[in-house]
Amino acid sequence: MGTLRFDGQTVIVTGAGGGLGRAHALEFARRGANVVVNDLGGAVDGSGGSSEAAKKVVAEIETLGGKAIANGASVTDDAGVAGMVRQAIDAFGRIDVLINNAGVLRDKSFSKMELPDFDFVLDVHLMGSVKCTKAVWQIMRDQGYGRIVMTTSSSGLYGNFGQSNYGAAKLALVGFMNTLKLEGQKDDIRVNAISPVAATRMTENLMPEPMLEALKPEYVTPGVIYLASQDAPTGVVLTAGAGVFAVAKIHETEGLYLARDGVSAEEVRDNWAKISDPAGQVAYFAGSEQTQKFMRLAFQG
Repeated sequence: MGTLRFDGQTVIVTGAGGGLGRAHALEFARRGANVVVNDLGGAVDGSGGSSEAAKKVVAEIETLGGKAIANGASVTDDAGVAGMVRQAIDAFGRIDVLINNAGVLRDKSFSKMELPDFDFVLDVHLMGSVKCTKAVWQIMRDQGYGRIVMTTSSSGLYGNFGQSNYGAAKLALVGFMNTLKLEGQKDDIRVNAISPVAATRMTENLMPEPMLEALKPEYVTPGVIYLASQDAPTGVVLTAGAGVFAVAKIHETEGLYLARDGVSAEEVRDNWAKISDPAGQVAYFAGSEQTQKFMRLAFQG
């Protein structure tokens, strides 16, 4: 099997002025892609903004002999996102890959969190990914090819104290991916998610130095490259950190048909061990598979 290459392809990486996004952008460029380096240049909490960070990454790519352009739009700004896509088409003629990486943090326990901080984090992570994806979706459909990678998190998959806003947004992206993987199949648009653990501006004050060294962003990027490649799977959540890669899935137990004896809360309580028994559990690819199971159990009962 040969080297994964992106020659002639155009890749948009949001939040690419530093950390994970920068690592992704540089590696795509090394592998032949034309790269749109998007970064608002704001602080971790989303305040401020400057396109200087994106321009620096473009300069790094050009030093490597690659082709890249900088874009300073916020992923929450409809006009800015539309302008970024036009800029990519004008410069390179097509868009093959979108890496939804831009994000912010506004951590507080839920009791202390103000609703505007909840709204803002959802707006950047969830709606920012939705807006960027919507802006390239028809382009990818028309050309019969596209690869999209969402950036989810263990905070969404499993929870993390003080990150109810971030976790809600990150798991919402998995739900978004799960529908797009189905809708994109006929046009060869494959949609996946990366769940990274990496030393970035968001984590540098939370970890000791040895951990930061082990969790370089560059150790996550190979997973993103694969998820964006021609032979990528679709609908996969790939977890990555410190050079370790794994796949996360939502499983559903076989369950138990109760209606023959009359359904009640007490019936659910009394049969909880059987309902929650992991033996035979399945990770479904589409919601219709769950419905088929319900019908199977109901009619065989």
